[in-house]
Amino acid sequence: MTVYLTQRKQIAETGVFVSPLGLGTVKIGRNTAVKYPSSFKIPDDKQVQNLLAQTWGLGINLLDTAPAYGNSEQRLGQLLAKQQHPFLIATKVGEIFDEKTRASHYNFSPEFITNSIKQSLKNLRRDVLDIVLIHSDGNDKTIIKQGALEVLADLKQQGLIRATGMSTKTVEGGLLALQQSDLAMVMHNLNYQAEQAVIDQAHLDNKGIFIKKALASGHLSPDSGQDNFNLIYSNQSVSSVIIGTINPVHLEDNVAKVALALDRSAESSIN
Repeated sequence: MTVYLTQRKQIAETGVFVSPLGLGTVKIGRNTAVKYPSSFKIPDDKQVQNLLAQTWGLGINLLDTAPAYGNSEQRLGQLLAKQQHPFLIATKVGEIFDEKTRASHYNFSPEFITNSIKQSLKNLRRDVLDIVLIHSDGNDKTIIKQGALEVLADLKQQGLIRATGMSTKTVEGGLLALQQSDLAMVMHNLNYQAEQAVIDQAHLDNKGIFIKKALASGHLSPDSGQDNFNLIYSNQSVSSVIIGTINPVHLEDNVAKVALALDRSAESSIN
């Protein structure tokens, strides 16, 4: 029996309500210099259209992309224009990926961020971006202190963004991001819980939390999947977990595991 995710959580007080699982889309735009255990072929348009239809049919309303994900933004903009599913899209700023050198380059200047937002609006064929995250290079504190989140806040004030945040790599950066934006995206799984303090603070501050690398980019044992989701969703502040897959079977399996984890979390909160 196919499971449908009905739960939605609001990010801070933005009016943006996301499903507990989001589809990461790096694999529809880039297959070089990625951290997955095995190589993969980028799916064609028909395969992506089918994947998007399946995603919506499972109750997932959130797609995660970035300029650093090859042509993921452009493909989403083109293919979603052919569908009637009103997905929320989270994209990022600060990182670009050079296919020739297979290296990432970072720029967090106000001008670059503003131009990146304009390009993402064009790529995604949107008038407003639902969620925009700073794509950190690891120097979270420096990026924030130099005003990157303030630039996003200004663009939000202008009506170009609905919710802002940062994909961080340090606890200090995550805590600062919660102070200056609507959400933080952190890594959390069975093998890594070093950023638990950020997740806990988000609950206290009524801010959002996105979980990245929930399955350690495919490096966690498949047998540990349910335990992993149980751990993640035991945290009430988790808004959504981003899982990057182009495999329909894996997607449906993850949804089933998420549904069970949410049920367990709900039972625990009652008891």
